[in-house]
Amino acid sequence: MSGITLPLTLNAGQSTSFNVTFAPQTSGTVSGGVAITSNASNSTLNIGLSGTGVTAGALSASQSSLSFGSVQVSNSGGASETITNTGGSSVTITQTNVSGTGFSVPGLDLPLTLNAGQSLTFTAVFAPQTTGAVTGGISVISNASNATLAISLSGTGTAAGQLSVSPASLSFGSVTVGAGKSLTGSLSAIGASVTISSGSSSTSEFALSGISFPLTIPAGQSASFTVTFTPQASGAASASATFASNASNASAVGSLIGTGVAPVQHQVALGWDASTSSVAGYNIYRGTSAGGPYTKINSASDVTTSYTDTLVTAGQTYYYLTTAVDTEGTESIYSNEVVATIPTP
Repeated sequence: MSGITLPLTLNAGQSTSFNVTFAPQTSGTVSGGVAITSNASNSTLNIGLSGTGVTAGALSASQSSLSFGSVQVSNSGGASETITNTGGSSVTITQTNVSGTGFSVPGLDLPLTLNAGQSLTFTAVFAPQTTGAVTGGISVISNASNATLAISLSGTGTAAGQLSVSPASLSFGSVTVGAGKSLTGSLSAIGASVTISSGSSSTSEFALSGISFPLTIPAGQSASFTVTFTPQASGAASASATFASNASNASAVGSLIGTGVAPVQHQVALGWDASTSSVAGYNIYRGTSAGGPYTKINSASDVTTSYTDTLVTAGQTYYYLTTAVDTEGTESIYSNEVVATIPTP
């Protein structure tokens, strides 16, 4: 109790003020009272007092140190940290000071108040600028009982890997226009792991497949890919396959070459012995299975003993036979069957 000097005389209708200060020594509820003794008719005036002692605000970190391990130069790694107010009263964080080259704490909006029991989670980032071990720290400044909370930081910058394309050039040779030919290549990580973010071909005639992005290749290991060349026109064609990554050679390039050739137009030349009977001509039949069924492929009776079938497909096998037709339009039985296999291409 303060702010009043005794003895004190109050005239009729007069007032005075005083202060009562509560300074708890322990946590918990406390009760008490002020007794004012005078020559008034109520010689003792009792005023009840109560209050609750709470512990001061205090900050604690879920991890007293954060280790980022090895991070390639020009890349970054993150680590999560949680700060909790373990005291009984609110704490206001006013600033965070970060030391150590490459360490940062982005995204914190300060000042920030944490009520009793409340937590704050943030991400610390390590983006090494050079190779080698780096140490640092985060100092969390607040009005807590521990005004400065220290968190140590450590990490190692490592050299970026290199990305290699093998073979350096894929040569497809001659490929029929409209057909496709596929070749396989590989990507290798040299010195350190490499993460490939994308891959593409510079022209649509060469299509990249067999690999999904993003793809991380550990140091010393490889991943395969496929390129398919489908020429759209006759003549030489070339392109490049480009792979973007976090390697020191950020873009690795392989060359692609091939030549489109016009499809070969195959044909089957047929010939047979003339009938010993009097005939007006011959019909030619074709099937795709031995023994038929067969389909007549000439539009009118052929008076000669030869026929050229130009409507054939590469890689297909055909079966042919003929019949003789007399002047009345009567056909003979089928001749013997002959087979022709069309080359590819």
